[in-house]
Amino acid sequence: MLSSVQWFSPAELAALKLPGMPTTARAFQLKAKEENWFDPENEGKCWRRRNGRGGGYEFTPYVLDTIAQAALVARILPPAEPEGEEERGERSELWDRYRKLPEHKQERAKKAHRILMMVESWIDAKCCQKKLAIAHIAKDQKVGKTTIYNWYRDVRGLDKCDWLPALADRLHGNRKKYAGCDEQALEFFKSRWLQPEKPKFEKCYRDLVKAAEEQGWVIPSINTMKRRVKELPQMVVMMARHGRDAAKQMIPAQERDRTYLHAMQAVNADGHKWDIFVLWPDGMIARPVMAAWQDLYSDTILSWRVDRSENTDLIQLAFGDMIEKWGIPEEALMDNGRAFASKRMTGGAKTRFRFKIKEDDVNGVMTILGVKTHWAIPRHGQSKPIERAFGDMEENIAKDLRFAGAYVGNNPRAKPENYGSKAIPLAEFLKVVEEGIKEHNNRPKRNTPTCGGKKSFFQAFSESLAIRPVRKATEAQRHLWLMAAENVTVNKINGSIRFMKNRYFADFLHEYLGQKVVVRYDPQNLHADLHVYDAKGSFLGNAPAIEKTGFFDTQAAGETKRKERKILRNVKENLEIQRSMTPGEMIDLLPKISDAQEDLIETKVVRPLRPKPFVSNGNAAVAQHEDEEEDWLSKYNEQVRPSERSLRLVDTDED
Repeated sequence: MLSSVQWFSPAELAALKLPGMPTTARAFQLKAKEENWFDPENEGKCWRRRNGRGGGYEFTPYVLDTIAQAALVARILPPAEPEGEEERGERSELWDRYRKLPEHKQERAKKAHRILMMVESWIDAKCCQKKLAIAHIAKDQKVGKTTIYNWYRDVRGLDKCDWLPALADRLHGNRKKYAGCDEQALEFFKSRWLQPEKPKFEKCYRDLVKAAEEQGWVIPSINTMKRRVKELPQMVVMMARHGRDAAKQMIPAQERDRTYLHAMQAVNADGHKWDIFVLWPDGMIARPVMAAWQDLYSDTILSWRVDRSENTDLIQLAFGDMIEKWGIPEEALMDNGRAFASKRMTGGAKTRFRFKIKEDDVNGVMTILGVKTHWAIPRHGQSKPIERAFGDMEENIAKDLRFAGAYVGNNPRAKPENYGSKAIPLAEFLKVVEEGIKEHNNRPKRNTPTCGGKKSFFQAFSESLAIRPVRKATEAQRHLWLMAAENVTVNKINGSIRFMKNRYFADFLHEYLGQKVVVRYDPQNLHADLHVYDAKGSFLGNAPAIEKTGFFDTQAAGETKRKERKILRNVKENLEIQRSMTPGEMIDLLPKISDAQEDLIETKVVRPLRPKPFVSNGNAAVAQHEDEEEDWLSKYNEQVRPSERSLRLVDTDED
């Protein structure tokens, strides 16, 4: 609607070509007579006589219908200036305060807004003054005229689209007004309250009072400061007073869908320390550690092993149990601890960020089997679904009646009254855990997406496994997970391998003298054969252990001698096989040498030049030496028959 009343002649209205309106001045005059625009009661409000040259009449836009009025306003009003950033921010803050009001307060604001809109509609429809419209609406709605005027004062200068939150803001005093407080005093109090030591509110306020007395600050009451503190973002308060991990709990966890997977497509693993005192065979009492592998699709526990600590052997043996029983998974989600990320398990994996990576590193078991590894976020139990299974086991297995007295609680404050009164023998502990894990897998009506509140974990696992079978391991691959891999160097002289204070030897090791090989061994039986592989993972053979013997053990010495003779005999037999041709047979295969004299190459024996001794008393001794040499040559030539002279002695002293 126009901000101030404007007057238009019929010719001016026709020139605007408004929708649904005549396009000539004469047609407008006829329309005015037909629709009684010249009502005497509306003179001066909707029409008036034109004072200019030619006379006639002028009309306000109120005589037009709604569509024509809107078109008229759009054509004659100047374009609105774009809303500024500050104005947009104020409007946004106004609506935010309105949304935070309780429902009953919003209803009071809506009532005031509805009455103002009725006044505006009455003015537009009746073309009357606001004073008359307010009087009529106040009487009809049983509201004081002063109240309506006050409401108009509250929305003065605002667009009608913002009247509702503005009325609520004035009606209920939504703008909080606090007692005076110096800005520096407020900053001091907030900084004190947000200390990680978590000081109490009263202590913070007492410190503020002391600082205010020293600095001359103006501070409000303690209750006002409490309201100020409530305005701080709660996540900021949580991080400051309780730490980053506590603040992370306020962020909704990611909900990951596992229904698109199938059984054994992906597994996850982690270690768990039981809250049970166990008596080990050597008499030590300690809490056991379990490494377990779980199917991600169905949550079934696939395999588990127990040891005193979390180590690579424990994890590798549990991994082997899973593969032997169920098959080889495609992917695995694991903890990023040193035991799980060891080179024996994941050596050679591109996404492995543990330990130093060397060029000659051995490929781990999972890398060789083609299992893609993923690493869980450190210290973030939500990223490992098996953590929930461990919590279930602690509640249903660790608190079993047979463990009464051996349960120690999950933290120092949760120690039971009978703490440390009993230790469970290892064999009995393993039996109870095995029964508990079977019950965990077969408990019906599991409320998971894959079980649907009807099946057990194992039922969902079995049904999926029947539809899509998984890869099975071969007998040759069995060495990969039952044995641990290490880089060792073959003795460069005798081909033996020294490993774990034992020596091992086999004939094929002679082909790798001084080279590095990979051995896989049973950590629980070091006297068993070593399984030897080359650096690329190719299987070479088994190397049995060389037993140590007593210093004067003649029987062991004889046995060693017999083994030595057997080895040498085998080597000799192999030599005869490899050296299958005699020297004579090889000579027959060579080209023949001719007996013709002319074909012979004359060979000369070259006598080295020896310097003659220096004689100080003349040349007599030198001459005597030369004569003796000539006599020796002549005697030698006479002894050789002329017919057999193929070699001739030549005196190199001749020119």
